[in-house]
Amino acid sequence: MAFQGYCTKEVATVPIILVGLNHRTTPVKLREQLSLGGDNLLTSVKALSCYRLVEYSGDATPVCENVILSTCNRLEVYAWVENAASGWTTIQSFLAQRHEISLDHLSPHLYFLEGEAAITHLFRVASGLDSMILGEPQILGQVSRALGISQDAGAIGPVLSRLFMQASHAGKKARSETAISRHTTSISHAAVLLAREKVDDIRRVRALVVGAGEMGALAAEALHMQGVKAITCINRTEASAMALARRVQGQVLNWHALPNALAWADVVITATGAPHTIIHRSDVAQVLPHRQGRPLVFVDTAMPRDVEETIDDLELVYRYDIDDLRATMDTSRAQRKAEVPAVEAIVKSEVQSFVEWLHNRQVAPIITDLRNKALALAHDEVEQALRRLEGLPERDRQVINRLAHRIVNKLLHTPTQCLKTRTASCIDQDYVQVVRDLFCLEASHLAAE
Repeated sequence: MAFQGYCTKEVATVPIILVGLNHRTTPVKLREQLSLGGDNLLTSVKALSCYRLVEYSGDATPVCENVILSTCNRLEVYAWVENAASGWTTIQSFLAQRHEISLDHLSPHLYFLEGEAAITHLFRVASGLDSMILGEPQILGQVSRALGISQDAGAIGPVLSRLFMQASHAGKKARSETAISRHTTSISHAAVLLAREKVDDIRRVRALVVGAGEMGALAAEALHMQGVKAITCINRTEASAMALARRVQGQVLNWHALPNALAWADVVITATGAPHTIIHRSDVAQVLPHRQGRPLVFVDTAMPRDVEETIDDLELVYRYDIDDLRATMDTSRAQRKAEVPAVEAIVKSEVQSFVEWLHNRQVAPIITDLRNKALALAHDEVEQALRRLEGLPERDRQVINRLAHRIVNKLLHTPTQCLKTRTASCIDQDYVQVVRDLFCLEASHLAAE
């Protein structure tokens, strides 16, 4: 049974496209508005499957398959559509409407890729080559989660499923066969390095980690590795905070004790998955009188951001967000740059493998139809001949059958090779249609049905 929203049009005409933005094309404030996570991501994937532009109603085809990859540093929509141009228009219109952003404001930050360029981009993303931190490992899990969400939404079929599974395979291979991730610092680790630059002695600070998910856990562990003794963990789910605190020999405070924790801390690293600001200017202003003039450093690694940016106005309060981490993270790039050629070679090989699979999947039906048509004609002619040669020994009958099959194979060898060669890099639909017309394959196919 076809999955929800799957196109019935012949797959050979359908390209893979990408509409995306990332940390290089889009400032953090706009990325924040476009961030999707949790239920919002699931509902957006479902909504895109059904989305049509009003001006294209009647002729427009919905997105056949879609996967949305949403992280701190990127929002990318991969789709299998009937027409690249209308697909790009549909997706950017959907993003603008969904997030209540004007197209004029959004479009300059978007990039649009099609076919092998889109495939290569995804494989480079999964391999860590397009990340803010070269080779960072978290993106691999995010690619897998994006695939799972689209599967849960019923918005994906065989093409993008294979694409994302092979992208994950490429990412794993890059990390196991090269050192691209062996010297990698995560965003959370980079946050701790940035905090270390802003204080006199990182080992003596009181550190507060807000959020006990993957990013929060990495931040707490990085603090512990830097020799920080006083680490406090806060999370809405207290059990998660307790488990993290045990790992870093820290303490736990209830979520409602956040104001007291802000009065106590010297460095605050936030890494929650909240869809809105959780630390406001008023919260910080209230605790300043109790801090006895001690500076307070916030490093906000969340997207959307956890800390209100207006706290910058407060005296002795310093706020850094994910875009401020770039300089810190760039210092470790040299160690990993040497691995880039090896990873690019893996990406190239995996892209070629996927393109060959897609090509075979697309060209196989016409080769099958062509062979079935020829075999059916040969079978009919052989049967007529054998009826005229009544009483022919079985051995001779087999010779005639083999002769007919050998003729079919020899006649079809060149057309089959031409089809494979002509469409090796992309589907030449005009060429395919000429073959169908010459051999009346549509008529044969319909008759067979």
